[in-house]
Amino acid sequence: MFYITGDTHGEFQRIEAFCKRFDTSREDVIIILGDVGVNYSGGYYDRVKKEFLEALPITIFAIHGNHEQRPQNIEGYREKEWRGGVVYWEEAYPSLLFAKDGEVFDLDGKQAIVMGGAYSIDKMVRLMYGYGWWPDEQPSDEIKRYVESRLDKQGWKVDVVLSHTAPLKYEPVEVFLTGVDQSQVDKSTEEWLDVIEDRLEYEKWYCAHYHTEKKIDRLEIMFENFDTFCGERFYGDTGR
Repeated sequence: MFYITGDTHGEFQRIEAFCKRFDTSREDVIIILGDVGVNYSGGYYDRVKKEFLEALPITIFAIHGNHEQRPQNIEGYREKEWRGGVVYWEEAYPSLLFAKDGEVFDLDGKQAIVMGGAYSIDKMVRLMYGYGWWPDEQPSDEIKRYVESRLDKQGWKVDVVLSHTAPLKYEPVEVFLTGVDQSQVDKSTEEWLDVIEDRLEYEKWYCAHYHTEKKIDRLEIMFENFDTFCGERFYGDTGR
C-alpha cells in the first residue's frame, strides 16, 4: 500500500501509531511531503531520529522541505534508482529515501513528479539562534530547468504532483500568521509552481508546508492527516 501525509518536523509518534494501527510492513510506503526533520540538526540528534524511522515497519519516501538540508550535500548519502526515479539514501538507513527534485516515480501505477522546497518565514529566527538554515532551501534555476525538461519528456502530463509548497493561486491565506509581513516573503517558488500548474495536465496535486489541511479542486494541502495515495481519506480528519 502507498500512503501520504504532511510535515513531521522530527516528531514521528503519529507515523508509529499509524504503522501499528494498520499493521504495515516494509513493502508499504508512506510519502512525507517535506520537512521530515531528520537532516536538520546533524550528528547525534539526526542519527537517533533516523534509527527510529528505520525501525518502523514501513518505507519512508520523502520530498525536500524547507526545514532540512538537501541530502546530496550530506556526506554518506548515495544515489540509486527506485521506482523509475532517483532517490538519495544511506546504507545504514535503507528504508529512508529522499526524492531528487524533478524525478518521475511510478507510485502504485501512477506517474508522480516531485518538486520540493520552499521559503522559510522563520529564517531570521533560525539564524539568530543557530538553528539549521540552508540557502538552497528553494529550487534553484538549475532544478527548475531540470523539472521542466522532465515535463517536456512527459508531454506536460503526469498523474500526480508531489510538492512541498503550493502554487501561488492556492495559498491558504486564511492560516497565514498575522505577525508576518507577506510582502517580505519570497514567493518565487510558489509563482513558479503557478506557471507549472497552469500548463500541466494532472489528476491530483499533493503539498504540505502550511500546517493546515485543505482541499481545493484537484489540489490537497496535507498536515497531520493521512490518505491512501490517490485515494479517499480513511484515518479521520486529522490522523490523530
